[in-house]
Amino acid sequence: MLSNLDLVKQCDKFSYYHEDPDSHVSQISSYYKFMVASCDSVLGYMLPWVVRKIRWPDYWEVDHATKTVQLLGGSLAERDHRMAETLRLEYENGPFKILNGWRDELYPVYDSHRAVVVNIERAGSSLFGIVIYGVHMTGFVRRGNTNREEDLQIWVARRSQSKQTYPGMLDNTIGGGVSTGHSPFENLLREAVEEASIPIEYVHQHAKVCGTVTYFDIRDEQAGGETGLLQPECIYVYDLEMPADMKLSPGDHEAESFSLWGVEKVKRELAAGKFKTNCALVLLDFLIRRGLLNPEEEADYIEITTRLHRRLEFPVR
Repeated sequence: MLSNLDLVKQCDKFSYYHEDPDSHVSQISSYYKFMVASCDSVLGYMLPWVVRKIRWPDYWEVDHATKTVQLLGGSLAERDHRMAETLRLEYENGPFKILNGWRDELYPVYDSHRAVVVNIERAGSSLFGIVIYGVHMTGFVRRGNTNREEDLQIWVARRSQSKQTYPGMLDNTIGGGVSTGHSPFENLLREAVEEASIPIEYVHQHAKVCGTVTYFDIRDEQAGGETGLLQPECIYVYDLEMPADMKLSPGDHEAESFSLWGVEKVKRELAAGKFKTNCALVLLDFLIRRGLLNPEEEADYIEITTRLHRRLEFPVR
């Protein structure tokens, strides 16, 4: 059985400086730094074998002495075109398994001024180790006006067995990536309709933003594609209180079913490792905010709450 801290650690895997400074510095010094022209910020960490494997066109500057990979280009449009061309070539030639999940969906990369400096195909984002963004919503039913454990039920999704990542595992109610040109709430509305057939008007009126969850993952076998790729992420978190007579049903291929579970069962399935790793973090955050996970009962409460809101190493939105 997994502890709540174990659930955090299985998703927030990247080292912390204060835990082992020498190891942390050594780890970071082994990576290549992803940068773009006219931006001084490091935007992601790349693994050395990834840098060696990619066939870099001449509009990239790869410096093995300083371990930097810089995309050249004077405008966002030019950089976007060059990034797309580079990844498309890798996709068509097949050296990276992770690119088999090509989606024709772009993720934005921000500089320290919160300006988008390049957009990257979603499937290739972890090759560059950039910060990605998601939006998750936990739907719940409450008896009365209390947050007592016995009065709360949570809608849980089971992922389709055909998904490339974490097939058949459990999710919180709704989740998806935040793609270029869309706000977190716009993505949430779309996902609610497509994944769970929730009326868009209801979500628009009743969904409540509750902050973010941030972590720095190192991809493993369950995530699909190559292992060891770096994936920092920021998830926008929403809650949706729902009436007892509202039913959820899969609207696309993302989920195969939805179940309304009591908090005790959700906690039990979390401890059994049945939830997708970042969905487990979203649910821990939900339980903490609702007072269903507290410092009197959880010895690792401070470390858990701190690591659910990790300060990421790169510029964010």
